[in-house]
Amino acid sequence: MADEQGRGRRPVVSGAGRGERAQETREAILDAAERLFAEHGVGDVSNRQIAQAAGQANNFAVGYHFGAKPDLVRAIVRRYTTETEGRRLRMLAALDDSGESGDLRAWISCLVRPATDHLDALGVPCWRARCLAQFDTVPGLRRIVVDESVSTPSMRRTLEGMFRLLPELPEEVHRERSDMSRLLVVHTLAERERALHEGGGTARRSWEATATGLVDALAGLWPAPVTTETG
Repeated sequence: MADEQGRGRRPVVSGAGRGERAQETREAILDAAERLFAEHGVGDVSNRQIAQAAGQANNFAVGYHFGAKPDLVRAIVRRYTTETEGRRLRMLAALDDSGESGDLRAWISCLVRPATDHLDALGVPCWRARCLAQFDTVPGLRRIVVDESVSTPSMRRTLEGMFRLLPELPEEVHRERSDMSRLLVVHTLAERERALHEGGGTARRSWEATATGLVDALAGLWPAPVTTETG
């Protein structure tokens, strides 16, 4: 009798189970969006395409879970910064223990290596660096990436450590070199990721070597002399 009474009833799903399913759906959407944005650019990808690529029958799934496209972009960036934050905090702790806080390259390494280590851990194929590079080409989305990245405790401390060791720069030069640094790091990582994905040659043999090249470049960029414009 109990079996007959129970037939046709929908299984009871706990709140925890629904939460897990929702999180799995969100991760699937983020993965799909990251890949499509990296391959096609942000403006050419619709929420419907992302939902379909994520295996969602509901074409409104992206809006339901994330809201408008800037909110989706923010979620992708936060997933990235969550990963790099932990790595950078560990590097900063090691920097404190090493007594190298007066070494500019050590601070720049804390800026660069959390990103290269994270991308190395993701393996191939990976779309994350190219996705972030696509965001960098859209002014409104670039602002989201910059705000989310710089606002983390580890990044604030890293930049403070760097700038403490640099000569005082005019405000416009400081802004200019900040932009140069962002472009150099973001697009160097994206180009390496693309080359690995396509099976082509890369400028450096590993992500570790790529980090070393970026540290070298930034260590030369920031203390470079400032030429005063004339006439």
